[in-house]
Amino acid sequence: MTSKTQPARSEWTDEQVDQWIGRLLQLGVMLSATLVAAGGIWYLAGHANAPADHEQFHGEPASLRDINDILVSIGRLNSLDLIQLGLLTLILTPIARVAFTVVAFVVRRDYVFVAITLLVLAILLATLFGAALMPG
Repeated sequence: MTSKTQPARSEWTDEQVDQWIGRLLQLGVMLSATLVAAGGIWYLAGHANAPADHEQFHGEPASLRDINDILVSIGRLNSLDLIQLGLLTLILTPIARVAFTVVAFVVRRDYVFVAITLLVLAILLATLFGAALMPG
């Protein structure tokens, strides 16, 4: 009696992909919350006794509104930069999910969905980084 063994499949199942996506989203949200909380605690520790000025609106500095400036400022270790990095991490988490989905579809050789997901990823990245490329 001979037994036939099935060759190991390198294809990911739907359940495996769903589990990895869930872990990716959990990690992104936990990392974001940790960064924002650490930055917030740090900010409050340094500004707890500062008087509040509610007479006039003061917007955030331009360096906290530009992705490139936020990434460059990571080395400065400023509490506001840490908060902004946490918020940027939260924004990038679903984009990382879409990028991972592209990889999953490539592994599964589902090229129609690879093309569709790449289009979605391009739209997401264009919306995130497009403002920096626009004139004016």
